[in-house]
Amino acid sequence: MSTGITFYAIFFAAIFTSNILLTNYLGMCSFLAVSREVKTSAGLGMAVIFVLAVTSVLNWLAYRYILLPLELVYLRYIVFIVIIAAFVQLIEMIIERVSDTLYASLGIFLPLITVNCAILGVSLFMVIRNYNFLSSFFFGLGSGIGWALAIIAMAGIRQKMARSRVPKGLAGAGIALVIAGIMALAFMGFSGMIKIS
Repeated sequence: MSTGITFYAIFFAAIFTSNILLTNYLGMCSFLAVSREVKTSAGLGMAVIFVLAVTSVLNWLAYRYILLPLELVYLRYIVFIVIIAAFVQLIEMIIERVSDTLYASLGIFLPLITVNCAILGVSLFMVIRNYNFLSSFFFGLGSGIGWALAIIAMAGIRQKMARSRVPKGLAGAGIALVIAGIMALAFMGFSGMIKIS
C-alpha cells in the first residue's frame, strides 16, 4: 500500500472519487436493471454492501495466507469467485427467510451478485494495490456504500422520471444510460479530492 493513504481516505475515496460503479463502470448490468424502484434498489444495495465488505476480507485472507504462501497466485480468480459465490448463496438464503417480498423483487439479480463484476473487481483492486487487512475491509465497505448510493440515487431519479414525458427514442434503457452518464460526470467532480489508484 502506498504510504500516506490511510484507510479512512481509502474508505471515502471508494465511495466518491473512485466509485466502483460510476468511475470504474463495474456492476452496470444490475445497476440498470434493478434501479426502477427505490425499495428494491435499497435492498440490493444493502446486500452488495454486506457482500463487498465481507468478501473483500475473506478474499484478502485467502490471498495472503493460502495463495501467496503456497505460490498459487495464478488461481486467485477461481478462489475469489468461489468465495464470492458461497457467500452470496448464504445471503440469498438469509434474505429468502427474512423478507419474501424483497427476495421476490430482487429476483434473478440476487444470485447474479455472484457474477457482478464490481464484487470481483474490488477483490482484484485490493490485491493490485497491495492493501493491508484494514484497508481491504474499508475499501470493500466503501465500494459497497458507493455502489448502493449510486443505485438508490438512480432509482429515485427514475421514479421521478416515470411521471415525466420522455421522448420515445429515449424511453427505458436510453434515459437510464443518459442519467448514469450525468451521475458519472457529477462524481467526477470529486476526483481531485482523494486519489487511491
